[in-house]
Formats: sequence, C-alpha cells, structure tokens
Amino acid sequence: MKPRSAIVGLALALVAGPNAATSQERGCRSPDPVDTINEMFSAIVACWEPPPGTAGMTLTLQFSIRRNGTLIGKPRATFSRLGNDGSLNRAFVASVLEALDKALPLPVSDSMGGAIAGRLLFPRFTAASGGES
Repeated sequence: MKPRSAIVGLALALVAGPNAATSQERGCRSPDPVDTINEMFSAIVACWEPPPGTAGMTLTLQFSIRRNGTLIGKPRATFSRLGNDGSLNRAFVASVLEALDKALPLPVSDSMGGAIAGRLLFPRFTAASGGES
C-alpha cells in the first residue's frame, strides 16, 4: 500500500468509526497483531469506556506512533464537540486519553508499522447513545 493511500484510508476509516461488532471482538490490550487501519482503531476503541451522559460528544486526536506501536510525543486535540457541563466534558476527554494510554503500545505487524510509522493519525471518538461508541 502506498503511504498516501494508507493515510487516506486511515482518515476514512477513523472518521466513519468501527462498527460495534468489530470493537467488541477485540479485547483491550489484545496481543493479536494489528495489520489494518480498522484493526488499529478497534484496538484503541476496545479500551475506551465513554462516561455515562456523554452521548453525542466527539473528540478528534492527532498523534503519531512509531514502527513498534509506541506513541511519538503527546496527542493533541484537533476537534471537539462537547456539552455544557465542564466536569462531564473533562471526564469525556479523560476517557479518550485513558483509552489511548491503555491501548499503547499497539502490537502492529511489520508491514503496518512501516506504513504508519511517523504519520499523523486523526482518530475521532464519538460517544453513541446506549453505551455504543
């Protein structure tokens, strides 16, 4: 896969988000190698538990990971749609950062590590109603 294609594919996959079945199939911190963009997002979202009362809230992060699945630098919020309750907003943002912390380092395959190493990633986290995300 060409690097530019990988980035476009990542953007499309993460904006659309995983389906609920995919994220439920993979457990948090699963040692199974991540070999696709969808598997990478599922590995992160499997560790995410949005707080109650945050349905509809959204946060997009920007970060990069190394070939070995570890984080480069600190994640940065690039977009958010939060609510009016400051403490609930902070809890939502904290839940996203905690999920990323729990999921990393990702067990990326050699080919996936080469395709995404150092590239900017922009996963979007949206809390759905009914506990699904």
